[in-house]
Formats: sequence, C-alpha cells, structure tokens
Amino acid sequence: MEGLLKTIRVLLADDHPVVRAGLRALLESEQDMQVVGEAATGWQAVTLAQELGPDVVVMDISMPGNGLDATRQIRSLCPETQVLILTIHAQEYYLFLVLKAGAAGYVLKSTADTELVSAIRAVAQGGAFLYPSGAKMLVEDYLARLERSQTSTSPETLSDRELEVLKFTVLGYTASEAADALALSPKSVETYRARIMQKLDLHSRVELVQYALLHGLLTESVE
Repeated sequence: MEGLLKTIRVLLADDHPVVRAGLRALLESEQDMQVVGEAATGWQAVTLAQELGPDVVVMDISMPGNGLDATRQIRSLCPETQVLILTIHAQEYYLFLVLKAGAAGYVLKSTADTELVSAIRAVAQGGAFLYPSGAKMLVEDYLARLERSQTSTSPETLSDRELEVLKFTVLGYTASEAADALALSPKSVETYRARIMQKLDLHSRVELVQYALLHGLLTESVE
C-alpha cells in the first residue's frame, strides 16, 4: 500500500528559518510528503510556486512581501497549487481576508504539531481546512449575512470617497495611512468612517468586513 501513496509536494513560506526547519522536520517525517522548497518572503513564494509547481504552499501571512498578496498571486498564476495559511492570528478579521484571498485552509501555529499534516492532506485533495473555532466563526458569519441580506443598506448610498475609505478601513489601514493614500487629513478620514458607520448602521470593523464581503466591495488592491 505504501507504494500507492501519492507524494504531496510542499513549499514552505515563512520568514523565520527556525520555523521553516521545524516544519520541514515535521512534514518530512510523513511518508507521503516532500518539502520541495522554502521561501522567506511573499515574493520568493510566488516565484518558487511558479518554478516548482508544488501541490500545497504553507504560507505565513505576516512576513515581508505580504502573505495575503502572495496567496492571491499564487492562486491566479498557479491554479493547481493550493495555499494553506499558517499563522499566529486567530481573529475573525484575518480569517475572512484569508478566505477572500483564495486560501484553502487556515491553521494556527499553536496547533501546527497536531493539525498541519491533516490540513495539508485535506487541501491537497481539493478540500478545505479550518481550525475548530474558525469554522464556528465562519458559520456564525454566514448566518449573520443571511440575516443582513434582507435589510442591509445598499453601497449605492455611499459616495465614491466613502467607498474608498471603507475599503482602506476593512483592509486594516490606520487613519493616518488611509489619509496619506487618499490625500486627506487623518481627521477627515475619521469623519468619513463615522459617517459610513452611521449610514450603514454598523458598529465595528468586523461588521464592516462582513458588509464589504457581502456586497463584493473587497478587491485585490485599493487605488
């Protein structure tokens, strides 16, 4: 039976050499896994994914080159390659952005020793993998969106500038960062944010993310 095992070719993308070494040791102890390359930045991950054609990329999102951007590019350039996010972040906000970027799974580093191998096998076979509390958040979000879909305010009520501020907000930009990008003052950005929340009857960034996903407002980049 061992000869029938299909080897899963894995690319590791993390900016910490010690983490990569630990992951390599963990995965190469499995008979059906082979680490074919390592990347220390998102840019390297994209390049190596194209060169090596791995079955799965294990991607850290908090590294130079932005793991989320790298995930989007790999899914676009290498559609046969699945991306599995491995991160310390357990917040709902990150989960939604990861799924929006096209990742097939999301594993917490704190549980990598027990969940990563199973997660890689799942996504390599075309499935998905979420850590238990993440799956619960996703279900709760789906139910919340079903409820909102009947009553949510249309994005058409927002001005073009308000839509721009909304996108920067849900992507995690501070008021100062958004102000620099939009040629506004930070105070003006805060004013726009308050107006957006009031118009949409929303009360937190998580609700803004849910709203943006529901209405297809999150694009790969902001202009």
